[in-house]
Amino acid sequence: MNVQLIRLSEVAIADIVALHNDPRVLRHMPLARRAVDESQCREWVQGKEAQWDENGYGPWGILIDGCFAGWGGLQQERGDADLALVLSPDYWGSGRRIVQKILDIAFDEMGLESVTALLPSGRVRVRGMLRMGFQAEGQVRISGSLFHRYRLRAPGRISRPDSADDAGIASRRHCC
Repeated sequence: MNVQLIRLSEVAIADIVALHNDPRVLRHMPLARRAVDESQCREWVQGKEAQWDENGYGPWGILIDGCFAGWGGLQQERGDADLALVLSPDYWGSGRRIVQKILDIAFDEMGLESVTALLPSGRVRVRGMLRMGFQAEGQVRISGSLFHRYRLRAPGRISRPDSADDAGIASRRHCC
């Protein structure tokens, strides 16, 4: 499996719209309240791309073996670099490898001290996050939705208490 991270602006808008309108994906995205059209998606991509200039990091488009699999990366959330991952259902099961690639970049290339991840309160499968070393930090509410917050500290960094806040991880497979 070849995982490639590209800028979201390089992904076909129709592919992102299809991902964001897939009911199987939307089940895992409590902040996505309605279907999106191409115009709304273009605006969304512009906002995600702006995070690169504002924070020095942002989300990527994810290709697996050359096919659009979803999007993910780091987003600023209440002062933290928060891990987000939204995959097409055909790629569910590929998340760990993608997350590891993002974490390697976050810690080894960007020099971040920690990364957070927000999981919707309805998400019951969290063992993968815990096996990767993420630790629960409590709950946060965003736009009326409850999320469980997890934090992973960079290897070799001393743990220090942080305040609990919010962001997201979701779903995955559609190809060429």
